[in-house]
Amino acid sequence: MKQITSIQNPFIKSLVLLQEKSKARKQTGTFLIEGLREISLAIKGGYEIETVLFLPELVSESEIDKLIQNSFQIIEINKEVYQKLAYRDTTEGILAIAKTKSLKLSDLKLSDNPLILVIESLEKPGNIGAVLRTADAANLDAVLIANPKSDLYNPNIVRSSVGCLFTNQIATGTSEEIIAFLKEKKINFYSATLQNSTSYHTQNFTTPTALVVGTEATGLTQEWREAATQNIIIPMQGEIDSMNVSVAAAILIFEAKRQRGF
Repeated sequence: MKQITSIQNPFIKSLVLLQEKSKARKQTGTFLIEGLREISLAIKGGYEIETVLFLPELVSESEIDKLIQNSFQIIEINKEVYQKLAYRDTTEGILAIAKTKSLKLSDLKLSDNPLILVIESLEKPGNIGAVLRTADAANLDAVLIANPKSDLYNPNIVRSSVGCLFTNQIATGTSEEIIAFLKEKKINFYSATLQNSTSYHTQNFTTPTALVVGTEATGLTQEWREAATQNIIIPMQGEIDSMNVSVAAAILIFEAKRQRGF
């Protein structure tokens, strides 16, 4: 088994770039996954693992063998190298290099009566991760990211989604492309916005449905407001007129799930 014990090793330096630079991830088509659960979910989600690096003080070869049946390179590293690569404060002792997936709308496989979440221009990785966790909990058909502002394989998104990046079908595109896709598939879409809206719970989400949310600061663009089947709003009774986007998405998603009998 190969061993690496120096942070000056060129391969380790290239992995540091994968953690830190979106450009490196795009150029290589790879990214780093940290943690046993996350790696397991990635494999289950069809991600191809190229290499696993592990710290023997924290994880054993037998645990790796149980986790993964595939054949790929396994590298033993020491504590110094692990700490250089690990993104989390907590230590699990295992990382994997995985290939990124296609995020094309045309690759989506939808059910006959899909329930989809669309998020437009979300920038904060923590919010994206939280939305993906909610989407997984509701077993949505897909999450579509319109006009993405963050690299989906940013380690902050991988971490904050606790592996749900790998359990959801995800596609990206411009707002125009996603609106055209929804119309082509005859999927009604409901834009969460303050303008010209009706209360979300009055709408019928039992047919093919996409729920659309935007940023807390600026909301959805005019394109989504004008093209929507219906603009919807979550009635608020306090002093402010917006809530965290992941919370708003959860409210809308689970109303749709309630209507569909969970």
